[in-house]
Amino acid sequence: MNTQLKRVSIVVLVMFLALFSSGTIISVVQADNLRADSRNVRTLYESFSAERGPILVNGTPIAESVPVDDDFKFLRVYPDPEVYAHVTGYFTLNQGSTGLEGALNDYLSGTANDQFFDQVAAIFSGQSPKGAAVETTIDPVVQQAAWDALGDYRGAVIALDPATGAILALVSKPSYDPNLLASHNTAEVISAYEQLNADPNKPLDNRAIGGALYHPGSVFKVLVTAAAIDSGAFTPDSTVPNPPTLQLPQSSSVISNAEGGNCGGGETVTLATALRLSCNIAFAQIGLDLGYETIADYAESFGFGKSVKIPMPATPSVYPEPESDAELMLSAFGQYNVRASPLQIAMITAAVANGGRLMQPTLVEQILAADLTELVGFDPSVFSTPISESTAATLVNLMVANVANGAASNARIAGVDVGGKTGTAQNSEGVPNTLWFTGFAPAADPQVAIAVVVENGSGFGNQVAAPIAKKVIEAVLNK
Repeated sequence: MNTQLKRVSIVVLVMFLALFSSGTIISVVQADNLRADSRNVRTLYESFSAERGPILVNGTPIAESVPVDDDFKFLRVYPDPEVYAHVTGYFTLNQGSTGLEGALNDYLSGTANDQFFDQVAAIFSGQSPKGAAVETTIDPVVQQAAWDALGDYRGAVIALDPATGAILALVSKPSYDPNLLASHNTAEVISAYEQLNADPNKPLDNRAIGGALYHPGSVFKVLVTAAAIDSGAFTPDSTVPNPPTLQLPQSSSVISNAEGGNCGGGETVTLATALRLSCNIAFAQIGLDLGYETIADYAESFGFGKSVKIPMPATPSVYPEPESDAELMLSAFGQYNVRASPLQIAMITAAVANGGRLMQPTLVEQILAADLTELVGFDPSVFSTPISESTAATLVNLMVANVANGAASNARIAGVDVGGKTGTAQNSEGVPNTLWFTGFAPAADPQVAIAVVVENGSGFGNQVAAPIAKKVIEAVLNK
């Protein structure tokens, strides 16, 4: 009998240990993964039933939860929907979440580990837990200026404080109304989502940080110039041959400059003049001299190929290895298979404006608990230091010359030294060009670094993108 009791006791003990172990693993180790699993409908429904925290711009909600008389108790509302749609993203019952709604869902829904004691207190008090508030870095005046300046163009604007990485404006057009996706009526949400997803203009794409990415065209010359000077291979006064056309090696392709003819009228052209006048042929030769490895190293240091979270993830920009000298020469002025997001281009310019230090870009200033105590603060942090301070200072002067008396003249602001670079990127046969501007101001103490992209625009970057950037820069400087 004693033997039988011992066996039963051992079995019970083993079962208890197995149950205890599995419960511990689930509640301690796998809790975050289970909570984040999109198939976890219970978590999703709890998020809708809880008073989700607001997303704020300068203290004003751009996303908030209001009480409603249905099964979910609260409805997500976006007071200024289209202007901020690509900052907030959307939050749906069945089509996922994007933007800050998705990236910071655990804080907004009150389920983050940092909010554990709030959850316990809510259980004992019998009150429903409240989500945290997310204060963004967006400046409402700059955001509105970017929205208005981009007008009816399809494209994006992103503006950064180069000293901190704080994102002052993030606009992507066309936009959409996230209120249509916040409904508690599943059929309405699916219908609205399917219409937006099928729209050929891709309004759900956040073009500022992702989407299909763009040929950077001549704004990529800023990175190549940085690599040329910082590597010691070139100075601003270094010269390269300056023919009006150039047949690429082992190729029948002939490249030319955007305005035709040679750049500056001489048989040779300096690096400084090549950047100021945006000479394609000169940069093709500079790229060949530098080689793929050198340019690729600097591209990576500026952020190409890396996952950047603001906190939503940005699509990595790419500088692929070419298979020939001809492809290397094309990639040196932003063609071939080079692809970049406006965020990436703004990061290059921000590093130049900030003395060679690239700050981690972010949309979040702080996260506040329901009692307004700070749960998470965001101190500026260095993303990388791609170029030296002296190289950055040289580039600042070169980019100021671009605007003062070069190819970026439409970004001039009276009484202000603006640095900039335009781009007019060619796409495939029959597809209109992509127009760019990137720049900073004021040169002596940059308050803003910006990138503007316009899809399918006619004309040149200086005609279309530069005036848009000018209005946004003025909004920053006039504050």
